[in-house]
Amino acid sequence: MSSRPRYAAQGEADMSRDLQRRMMAEFLGTFWLVFGGCGAAVVSAAYPHLGIGFTGVAFAFGLTVLTMAYAVGHISGGHFNPAVTLGLWAAGRCANHHVLPYIVVQVVGAIAASSVLWFIASGQPGWVPGGFAANGYGALSPGHYSVGACFLAELLLTFFFLLIIIGTTSRGAATGFAGIPIGLGLTLIHLISIPITNTSVNPARSTAPALFAGGPYVAQLWLFWIAPIAGALIAGWLGRTLYEPDAIIDTVVVEERSVA
Repeated sequence: MSSRPRYAAQGEADMSRDLQRRMMAEFLGTFWLVFGGCGAAVVSAAYPHLGIGFTGVAFAFGLTVLTMAYAVGHISGGHFNPAVTLGLWAAGRCANHHVLPYIVVQVVGAIAASSVLWFIASGQPGWVPGGFAANGYGALSPGHYSVGACFLAELLLTFFFLLIIIGTTSRGAATGFAGIPIGLGLTLIHLISIPITNTSVNPARSTAPALFAGGPYVAQLWLFWIAPIAGALIAGWLGRTLYEPDAIIDTVVVEERSVA
């Protein structure tokens, strides 16, 4: 009797367990990003006398990515963001069969984090949710920036975020330190763009708070999916030429490099 079917079954079981571990890592990483970053904005940004302000919120988002990159990045690649997943796929750094599961679990993790954050924040007497750290343009933009300005900002900032991720995890880059520039890069992005869009560069991060903030924010979600994904794809395609130009990367079987 041939042993090949047995080995094939074992291989499929191993792949299934690997995908489950990856999805759990992406869930936890995205949960922490949304809970930590949006939590800083909702709970701490304007707390009386001790508010952390825009700077504190920017660092909160950067620290969530930095910490989870080292905690679970070696399991899943540490995407925590549908735009990052698609950008890395375009760069040949993410297997085809990981793309949809990653995006689904990232959105689920973000919604779970927003649900917990809502429950905690609403425990304060007289709490008013307001925009609940959601993203917006026009009247919903913190600085009332136009839709065109917000679209360009989100596209450009996501482009550079992916360029930082791809560059710091490419062959020849210093190993073991990528989480630091990636986390600081996200901090810088927030320092630039909180007044513009409240900073997305992450469709999952945008979707979850919008569901709680209400209809007007949901109606504007299209921008916070299209612009970040477009910027990420451009960076991914450019990365194929800019980094490791002689390497042939199979996007079906490639093992994602961890951002940490």
